[in-house]
Amino acid sequence: MFSAGGMVSALLVPVLVLLFGVLFPLGVLAPPDHAGLAALLAHPLVRILLLGLCVLALLHWAHRFRYTLVDGLQLGRMRGPISALCYAAVLAGSVWAAVVLLG
Repeated sequence: MFSAGGMVSALLVPVLVLLFGVLFPLGVLAPPDHAGLAALLAHPLVRILLLGLCVLALLHWAHRFRYTLVDGLQLGRMRGPISALCYAAVLAGSVWAAVVLLG
């Protein structure tokens, strides 16, 4: 799950940032109108793909953050609570993303 989250994030997030953060605001590309974007986001497959992106990115973050705290900062004696908090954050974020996207 760690590598899947890293790969999906590395492939999709830069494209979304480039489109919605640079090209559309600068007028290089014509931004989609509200109705077109709403229709795209209304499609169940798009919502499921966005949910998958969110969940996999959160799993990648949790593993990387846990590894940094436990091995990088030498907090190995707190491995259990750190893991529990990191993966509880993934669960909470995944539930929140599912409520927003599928609700």
